[in-house]
Amino acid sequence: MSTLTISEPHPNGPEQFDAAAFAAHSLSSPENLAAILDHSLLKPEVTRTQVLQLCHEAAHYRFACATVNPCWVSLAAAALTGTGIPVGTVIGFPLGASLAGTKSAEAVELLKLGVHDIDLVLNIGLLKSGLAADYDAVRQDIRGVVEPAHAHGAVVKVILETCLLTFEEKLRASELALSAGADFLQTSTGFSTGGATADDIALIRGTAGNRSGVKAAGGIRSLADAAAMLHAGASRIGASASVKIVSELAMPASASAAD
Repeated sequence: MSTLTISEPHPNGPEQFDAAAFAAHSLSSPENLAAILDHSLLKPEVTRTQVLQLCHEAAHYRFACATVNPCWVSLAAAALTGTGIPVGTVIGFPLGASLAGTKSAEAVELLKLGVHDIDLVLNIGLLKSGLAADYDAVRQDIRGVVEPAHAHGAVVKVILETCLLTFEEKLRASELALSAGADFLQTSTGFSTGGATADDIALIRGTAGNRSGVKAAGGIRSLADAAAMLHAGASRIGASASVKIVSELAMPASASAAD
């Protein structure tokens, strides 16, 4: 049975992420802000027309990616061909309780369809069970998606669903995901009891340092929300209100031009 050492946040450590500088750069222009926004539409009732509109907006504003449910990946990939905007999707969403083999097999199929960004929900129940064997299972669950993704040049963002975790569980989940090769640690699905908070972003960034990106997702609906997450240490933001957020930043410039 293996053990896992949990790293305490190290705000002054050698791997410190410069959140202030990153936030200043990201908020310096609508273009820079768009480049760190995952434009997402993950509700179950989303239609073909809405997916195509999402892709159009992602290409127009140059968002980091367009994130859709797995059944729409082929459509999104076709719509974004030639734009340079990657397709994102979710696996094990929103509960994280699928079989590890199912998650891995789905990742392989989605990668063939052109996915570049995968948001993976870790197995929350196994994590909270607290046994060393279960922690190993959580790590393998993540690794089963990370390995094929990295072989295809794709990235994996592991969703911790922080609203369901204790302080210690957030630290452990972060370390498990990092040890499994996660490219980003993500706060939330947006479908549980709460979304991203600045405190959780700061905690996760303190644990990750520069070892991974940190994605804030869930309930981010305004420029003020996005700015708070960036200043706390986020390097990527997932939102369905991406157009509104970027437009808020662009408004002062538009008003000055009009004057």
